[in-house]
Amino acid sequence: MTLERIAFAASSAPMAQPLGLPVYGMNRGTVGFLMNTYAEDALLERLAEAELAEVNPLRMTAKTAGGETQSALAINEVSLLRAGPQAAKLRIFVDGRERLSELVCAGALLCTPAGSTAYNYSAHGPILPIGADILALTAMAAFRPRRWRGALLPSSANVRIEVIEPDKRPVLAAADSLEVRDVVAVDIATEPQITHRILFAPGHGLEERLIREQFA
Repeated sequence: MTLERIAFAASSAPMAQPLGLPVYGMNRGTVGFLMNTYAEDALLERLAEAELAEVNPLRMTAKTAGGETQSALAINEVSLLRAGPQAAKLRIFVDGRERLSELVCAGALLCTPAGSTAYNYSAHGPILPIGADILALTAMAAFRPRRWRGALLPSSANVRIEVIEPDKRPVLAAADSLEVRDVVAVDIATEPQITHRILFAPGHGLEERLIREQFA
């Protein structure tokens, strides 16, 4: 393994995936919360001993009010957020079946196990074991229904979120850091044909970090 086969941030994973390269992410303070500690000493030795985790991303297909369609991948989550002063109104479908006719909230997200300690965690969503074939659907500041706390869905689920009253209550969608404004509908599904390979220091793999976070 050579220096040309590594990257220094988790955001590099999508760039490395087409090359078939694993990513050894390092935390520089503002990104890479679950990544390895930053250090350049003995880097080749650490790479040779690293543990491998494989993650399938989510694919977001967002349709805008102007009729455009944009697609993007997300390792952590796909989120829909209110883009104006009023709460968003969302309608949620799972595998073509309407499951929630109206969710009034600041936003909602669907996350992978790898992303469950990111935005999902700050929104009081559950932490998911890295090997679980589960996605977490979590609301942010839900106003109605008041008792709804989100849902756990199989990783094979196809989720569609439609925006109610998009002119009055504009919503933006984000796949990790890629943002699409004025969306009217967003389809989200796991992309099984794409696998991101992420390396971790021995004993500090993603599964161990997710477990440890729950006992912090």
